[in-house]
Amino acid sequence: MQPMTQKFQNYIGGRWSDSSDGKTFENRNPANWQEVLGTFPLSTKEDVDRAAKAAEAAFRKWRLVPAPERGSIMRKVGDIMVARKEEIARIMTREMGKPLLETRGDVQEGIDTAYYCATEGRRLFGINTPSELRNKLNLSFRVPVGVCGLITPWNFPMAIPTWNLFPGLVAGNTFVFKPAEDTPQTATVLTEILLEAGLPEGCLNLVHGAGTTVGAAITEHPVIRAISFTGSTATGRIVAEACGRQTKHVCLEMGGKNAEIVMDDADLDLALEGALWGAFGTTGQRCTATSRLILHEKIHDEFVQKLVAQAARLRLGDGLESTTDVGPVINEKQRKNIERYVRIGREEGATCALGGGIPGGQAGSTDPRDLTKGWFFQPTIFTGVTPTMRIATEEIFGPVLSVLKCSSLEEAIEINNSVIYGLSSSIYTRDVNKAMVAARDLETGITYINSATIGAEAHMPFGGVKATGNGHREGGWAVFDFYTEWKSVYIDYSGKLQRAQIDNS
Repeated sequence: MQPMTQKFQNYIGGRWSDSSDGKTFENRNPANWQEVLGTFPLSTKEDVDRAAKAAEAAFRKWRLVPAPERGSIMRKVGDIMVARKEEIARIMTREMGKPLLETRGDVQEGIDTAYYCATEGRRLFGINTPSELRNKLNLSFRVPVGVCGLITPWNFPMAIPTWNLFPGLVAGNTFVFKPAEDTPQTATVLTEILLEAGLPEGCLNLVHGAGTTVGAAITEHPVIRAISFTGSTATGRIVAEACGRQTKHVCLEMGGKNAEIVMDDADLDLALEGALWGAFGTTGQRCTATSRLILHEKIHDEFVQKLVAQAARLRLGDGLESTTDVGPVINEKQRKNIERYVRIGREEGATCALGGGIPGGQAGSTDPRDLTKGWFFQPTIFTGVTPTMRIATEEIFGPVLSVLKCSSLEEAIEINNSVIYGLSSSIYTRDVNKAMVAARDLETGITYINSATIGAEAHMPFGGVKATGNGHREGGWAVFDFYTEWKSVYIDYSGKLQRAQIDNS
């Protein structure tokens, strides 16, 4: 007898409930597509409306709770996450495939964010300045925006929601939260943890479902005053247009085409480790993944030879297995997209030096490495890539690395900056002058010196420029700028009418 599939629900207005029309969707393991992890509500516009109204009602009380008290709840959240770290990591690996080593890091990012935001509850600083008039005091301080909509992706199903929910809640906002359809259980666990820590009902409302239905309804709902969206640039533009029509706050974190630059004076072994981790960690499914490798011509051939040899040793498999280096891609649609870009690369004249296809496996075997059960794709390296090729300019979101050649630092920077994206960049060099020039001139929101293009820390601003984002940042102190609005207060104790610039001219 087949075990009964677990049924999950939305959390709206302090109650767990099904979608308004009772429809559901399945959550499956990308490493073993036969394994159904649970069913979740395929929610409707009506569900979003209920969630928004519940968040609006909760906001009236939550905004009046002292910020340090709101922060203390995040501290409890961090404690609970520490106790449940391994359990959460295993749930996440089954949902989206990346190895346990990485999902543990994803949970740790949430833990770090919880503790960081707990302290920021006592540090929501305002700016106070002298008045230009006598016996008058000028103050400014932060106030919450109100009801916020949060639409998150599947590749970091714990870290990215916490980057937004924790600071947003500490700042006094309430939320309608739609996680990706591929990782709904991690979002459910996060919601349960916040409730266990003492978050009042209505402050967080979890609504599962499709982006075209639930995501669109969140973006369009008149009660929701701010939207944070992480996903593709194409969808982000649609969200931005909708928010622009309604004069809503909007924070966009979108695509990337990140490059690691390796100069001829670099520590090549260190750069090789960075390239492998940056390109094939999370199966290349990071917005900060190393998608391009720009090698100085003097070290190009040697580096490529070592890179291909090392990448060929990476072990594909279920992320729950300790020997796995690279897990599956998220679903069949994404694997087909990766296959399409591999065909494009070959058609453009690039050389596929490694991989480029779907790995074989032992069909019907009980071996956990039966790769035919999941959406696996070989680590792939293209050489002979030129800056204008599509595989060098378009986001693939998979384990595909394009190798380009340069003759100078200036050319490397020009190649890096030639794409529409600007999230992360990396340079390996022993020359401090080259490093500083690169840090100044690379058109990205994040630059790493002698490190891979991935590795953001919870207390630092995260985000990009150009088609990667719209100027806001997640993480660190900068995210509080998005989740608060400034209020200026003038206190005149002169006992007479003072007309500012008129009387001060």
